[in-house]
Amino acid sequence: MDYDVKLYGSAVLKQPAVPVARVDDAIRQLAKDMLRAMYRHNGLGLAAQQIGRREAICVLDVPARRQGPNGADIVENPEVPMPLVLLNPRITAQAGSETAQEGCLSFPDIYVAICRPRQVTVEFMNLEGAAQALTVVGLLARAVLHEIDHLNGVLLVDRMSTAQRVALAGKLRRLKRSATT
Repeated sequence: MDYDVKLYGSAVLKQPAVPVARVDDAIRQLAKDMLRAMYRHNGLGLAAQQIGRREAICVLDVPARRQGPNGADIVENPEVPMPLVLLNPRITAQAGSETAQEGCLSFPDIYVAICRPRQVTVEFMNLEGAAQALTVVGLLARAVLHEIDHLNGVLLVDRMSTAQRVALAGKLRRLKRSATT
């Protein structure tokens, strides 16, 4: 099924996810559909609420190699196979902190500096129903935290400083008006 990404203002974005009780063909198909929607919108991650669903599932595809802002090659988490599907994810450890620009498919063309842990350990269930744990750093850690925020009904705007919200007030209002529930 083809899904559109829900924009800021859609009620489902604020609703917490419902845990996935068991992995079946419907969940596997949902993961495929979510990946397709994420790729279509050029995203690095997507949570179920962003397509109007409530299951505790998110998908990510963060390249291990990318170019940094100064042109230097950055290699992070090369051992983590992509794409990554996390069912019922939860953070069990975190370390360090890093402030970086962050965007969101539900907030198109809005990027803000957000401080997040630099390293996280996430426990989750994979598409075979097996319990897994991964420790990741950098951009992938940020993406995991961002998608888990979505699963908890926490949005990018909730992580913004007051000054950032004031500076983006016009864009946020227009976005909210254009959202469909």
